[in-house]
Amino acid sequence: MHERLRTAGKAFVSLLILAAGTVSSKAGIHDITIERHVVNVTGRERVGMLINGQLPGPVLRLREGEDAVINVSNRLDENISIHWHGLIVPPEMDGVPGISPGYGDGIKPGETFTYRFKVRQAGTYWFHSHSSGEQEQLGMYAPLIVEPRQPDPFKYDRDYVIMLSDWTDEDPKRIIRNLKNDSSWYNYNRQTLVGLIRELGNAPNDEARKAIVNSRVAWGLMRMDPTDVADVAGYTFLVNGQSPERNFTALARPGERIRLRFINASTSTYFDVRIPGLKMTVVQADGNNVSPVRVDEFRIAVAETYDVIVQPTEDRAYTIVGESMDRTGFARATLAPRPGMVGELPPHRLRPLMQMSDMAMNPGPKGGDRGTLRPEQDMPGHVAPEDPVAMAIGGMGDMSGMSGAGPQRGAQPGGGMAEPMSMPTTSPPRKGQGEKAKTGKPPQASPMPGMDHGGMPGMNSRNQMVMPKEKQAADHGAMSGMAPKSSPVHRSRTAMTITDGVQQGPQAHVLHGGEDMPSVGPSVQQTMPDPIANDTGAPPGTRVLSYRDLRPLNPYPYKSYDRIIEIRLTGNMQRYFWSINGRKFSEAEPIVLRLEERVRFRFINETMMNHPMHIHGTWMLPEVGNGARNPKKHTVNIKPGTTLDVDIPADAEGPWAFHCHLLYHMETGMMRQVNVVRHTASWK
Repeated sequence: MHERLRTAGKAFVSLLILAAGTVSSKAGIHDITIERHVVNVTGRERVGMLINGQLPGPVLRLREGEDAVINVSNRLDENISIHWHGLIVPPEMDGVPGISPGYGDGIKPGETFTYRFKVRQAGTYWFHSHSSGEQEQLGMYAPLIVEPRQPDPFKYDRDYVIMLSDWTDEDPKRIIRNLKNDSSWYNYNRQTLVGLIRELGNAPNDEARKAIVNSRVAWGLMRMDPTDVADVAGYTFLVNGQSPERNFTALARPGERIRLRFINASTSTYFDVRIPGLKMTVVQADGNNVSPVRVDEFRIAVAETYDVIVQPTEDRAYTIVGESMDRTGFARATLAPRPGMVGELPPHRLRPLMQMSDMAMNPGPKGGDRGTLRPEQDMPGHVAPEDPVAMAIGGMGDMSGMSGAGPQRGAQPGGGMAEPMSMPTTSPPRKGQGEKAKTGKPPQASPMPGMDHGGMPGMNSRNQMVMPKEKQAADHGAMSGMAPKSSPVHRSRTAMTITDGVQQGPQAHVLHGGEDMPSVGPSVQQTMPDPIANDTGAPPGTRVLSYRDLRPLNPYPYKSYDRIIEIRLTGNMQRYFWSINGRKFSEAEPIVLRLEERVRFRFINETMMNHPMHIHGTWMLPEVGNGARNPKKHTVNIKPGTTLDVDIPADAEGPWAFHCHLLYHMETGMMRQVNVVRHTASWK
């Protein structure tokens, strides 16, 4: 009884905070203070960098047409910055150190910077630090709601922000060091021999078994793992700063129309969102109203926003589910008529696996315009060399000549020789989140790929097969990639602490012990991935949102593009750096656009990771076949191994940032400066 009262009290307090938690304002003047505060997300105290003392920061509410004045005071001992994600503001007010004119390296300790700009749009947005990766990961982000001058074209009775994010007790700087040391440092779900045996036993026929074996051999030859869906694991997933067991609750009576403003403020996590038992009507995407589309679920990439209308029909609790794309946990909230009610969580879906079709078919420069004033070539080692034999075994057919580089494996046209990848003979020890520990040494390379059984998934250093967790009481560290995790600090905090249904079933065992979890098997027939559709693992008949469904009510003025700029998304997983057109930000020239031209960015994702690409100062119009009604977005996800055309209206003069919004991808190089200039003699 007392526990129920405490739970109800927490939910009620959360509602009060959300209702009252707005940035202080007076006649269009808003005050923001950045300082360190102790936070307790996982049961352990850590120091966060918070906006006005809250995680996330309180809602900043502006009004369309307002002349906003926002004072940001820095009480940290380092420079900070604030960027208004999705707002079209003058370049000097955009808040990007080193790019925004007059902004320098950001706001210095003890100083206050005043942002002044006209609010020219309405909708759901957010704001966050654009300085070191440490700041955003430690809590420097908050919702931003712009009330429209005219009423929205859809009705609702209540309005809630659902801000999704990922929290770690680990030092963000150490996360990058770990990824540099071993890019699969946080991949606790590497495939093992035990898993292979199970998959073969469950295969329905010989063709499926052949596909499974071929897939394992192909990935092994390339020293890669199809389970490497996300860079970082061990996160606790939050809704409005609340962990799953604290269960943020939004009140709603049966029959009411509820507006839920979903914002993905994560550093690294994509979420598959659904509310079992309720349909969702999507009415806004990235702050722009769209023709209402009724769906069962949607995938929200990092930095995107979606507004939906739901209408509960029963006097019960409904669970708002945000399942991470790599299936390592849930963000959860409850929609209920009374505080303290808790809805059930659905079982985890199968873990997705990367397929051979997710590999870029023809990596390397295509000879197109790169948008730079001077010719630019790839730096060496930015495209992982394919193995034609592995690709053929994996089901992609005859890959000879695929890279156009002749008989030399790894040669990249115009880019020099890519560095060979190495197979670790042993995995560096992984320390628990937040522990003080030395970083493990880099893995040693096996001189003969495929011959060192100690480095093979499922085999230990004595070439002994490792038994599954149910049959083995100790030493999970013998599995490749599965260092010992017997101590609770190695487990997901949600898996450890929740007893009301979160993290139950197969995934809970993975987070506790690290063994293979059930996953989607390799495709028998490989086909090129659809750059727009999202495969969330939903059952047949489920309506899953795609960019094709997003038809803006106020579309951007339509015109044909003037030229195509090649935007290849590149990098090196083994050395963990990311780039655009084979060059990290520190090595790259700005992309130069002429004011008022319409440019088509031809995104070619040569990596096996999703990349949520974001441009400042204008909109992105992905070409999905809807002509003048193509979506109007500030962030567009580019799926692995796909090509997607996105039109960019260059209608705002100035220097702007353009980057992947996965924090550690941007931090390690996947970023460019885009200069929009008037037609001058310097134009090439």
